[in-house]
Amino acid sequence: MINNSLVNPQSIALIGASNDITKPGGKALLNLLSTNFSGKIFPVNPKEENVQGLSCFKGISELPNVDLGIIAVAAKYVNQTVEYMATHCSTSAFIIFSAGFSEVGEEGKILENQLLEIITKYNLSLIGPNCIGVLNTNYAGVFAGPIPKLSMQGCDFVSGSGATAVFILETAIQRGLPFSSIYSVGNSVSVGVEEVLEYWDETFNPKESSKVKLIYIEQVHNPQKFLQHTSSLIQKGCRIAAIKSGTTEAGSRAVSSHTGSLAGSDTAVDALFKKAGIIRCVSRDDLITVGSILSYKELQGKNLAVITHAGGPGVLCTDALQKNGLNVPKISGAYADELLDKLFYGSSVSNPIDFLATGTSEQLGTILNYVDNYFNEIDGSIVIFGTPGLFNVTEVYNVLNEKILTCKKPIFPVLPSPIQAEEEIKYFANLGRTFFPDETPLANALAKVYFTNKPINFKGLHSTEYNLENISNLIASCPNNEFIGPKAISHLFDYIGIPQLPEFSSDRYEEILQFSKKTDSPFAMKVVGPVHKSDVGGVILNINSEKELKNAFDKIMMIEGATSVLIQPMVKGTELFIGVKKEKDFGHLIFFGLGGIFVEVLKDVSFALAPLSEFEITNLIHGIKSYPIIKGIRGSKGINEGLLVQIIKKISDLVQLVPEIYEMDINPLIATEKEIYAIDTRIKIKK
Repeated sequence: MINNSLVNPQSIALIGASNDITKPGGKALLNLLSTNFSGKIFPVNPKEENVQGLSCFKGISELPNVDLGIIAVAAKYVNQTVEYMATHCSTSAFIIFSAGFSEVGEEGKILENQLLEIITKYNLSLIGPNCIGVLNTNYAGVFAGPIPKLSMQGCDFVSGSGATAVFILETAIQRGLPFSSIYSVGNSVSVGVEEVLEYWDETFNPKESSKVKLIYIEQVHNPQKFLQHTSSLIQKGCRIAAIKSGTTEAGSRAVSSHTGSLAGSDTAVDALFKKAGIIRCVSRDDLITVGSILSYKELQGKNLAVITHAGGPGVLCTDALQKNGLNVPKISGAYADELLDKLFYGSSVSNPIDFLATGTSEQLGTILNYVDNYFNEIDGSIVIFGTPGLFNVTEVYNVLNEKILTCKKPIFPVLPSPIQAEEEIKYFANLGRTFFPDETPLANALAKVYFTNKPINFKGLHSTEYNLENISNLIASCPNNEFIGPKAISHLFDYIGIPQLPEFSSDRYEEILQFSKKTDSPFAMKVVGPVHKSDVGGVILNINSEKELKNAFDKIMMIEGATSVLIQPMVKGTELFIGVKKEKDFGHLIFFGLGGIFVEVLKDVSFALAPLSEFEITNLIHGIKSYPIIKGIRGSKGINEGLLVQIIKKISDLVQLVPEIYEMDINPLIATEKEIYAIDTRIKIKK
């Protein structure tokens, strides 16, 4: 819970205040004083009379009523301090800098559990412990620096790591990126990343609230809550960028040692971010680059003009844009000729627009006017302008600032001279602009922003066509924590409408022979029992005679663990794969790719988090590199993509109807231009 005492306190008690600004209690007080907090500050330190010019209280028993308590004392004193201030000082919000809780082991975990009991008992708001604090336009309740530029329209930022937050702020300050609020949640005893998102969502005001949210997270504690509030914020007009660390086994181990918690599946997190519409970043620099892009007008198309007075950076930028799926189209025609006449001899307007090292601020303004008003094929501009140090570029940056404010199309400024144009860049940032030091990371991030789909308002299962009683009875009859048999799978697929080939399973050859006489050959015969049929030689294809049928039956029944055989007619077509994996706390991940051995060999698989809309399913299908095979290539006919969408939708429905499904592979799914059949399926149930 985040309350008003945490967001906008009128009085703050700092327990552990100090004159030594190298200590958290000293630096926090300095930050409160230097940012002109308008309320009352009550420093507490038994060893001091005055702290940084303020009269000091010897202990918490001397305190009056106070809104917010900031605690910077040893962990063993924290819980008693919180409980006393809650009961005697009417304090309803706390920020705890102190380390020594769950991140240090079992003893600290006991302290942390006791702290949570106190917070819950008195309905308190708590940030921390083991955090750097809270910073917003009302007060600087942090012990770490530096303090960034603060603005109600700046970015909102929440971080699971205090040190990472500080390092991200270092980069942001250099780029001129302002902030509205910053939450370092530390161990997230009561308020974690999800609760901050919930607060931003529930208090969002389109006229006053920041529309750019940045996240650094090491563990998604509550995926459904995370998804609910991030997608809600984006639907309200916000854009969200996030780093999720712990993407490797070693990285997850590092997260665990850092926070005392597991990082969770990165595949699940990636699917969660895609579903929410979050722009996923991979580094601190990437996060700030994306955050800076989001502070500008939104790019409405993928055609960009690259405007520069230096040829090389223009080429680098163009290459990066093109490689990432954005376009730098050739500019030609009467307006292009007209613009060229206004530039110095030797300039080029074909795109990149190179107006030479001698280009002037007036010429830059003219170029941007033409891009905004006459070059209709262009959706935005990247302007790269530095200096060799021969002249001052302040006037150029003034023009750039004016055009950023007045042009309809977005303009992204690359200022690559941090040493020779240091003062001019500071001047540009002080005008309220953020900038980019390098064109290639900007191009990479710009593509990431442009191609991140926004969430759609989709609630999941709407269909009433399924017989829920039949499905429920079938699952109830299945054994727990085991792969279910082919007959049960066949019935389940019949209930939800997944097309299947005729098939029959038995441990008696006579019954297999009788089925074969009713069906056209050739046949495929598969072992029932072992999960990985191919690995044990349990798949025999192209059976065309009774002799081959008998030999195949005898061979398969000799396989260890075989309980029966399954026979079905063979069909030709494109082999596809649909997989399902239930991820703890996240729900069901649905995978799609080419089938057969290609799933393991090529690993060309896309994935998404159920439930899936048709839009998401289409993206899932188009998301594999092998999609041209599905569409049809080199004269070969494509598959029935509309039917494939409906089958994946039914699988999405199924995992909502049967949450007990833990794992599912349909491999292969044989598809032609007219029909699609599930050929080989395994399903594991965990009740």
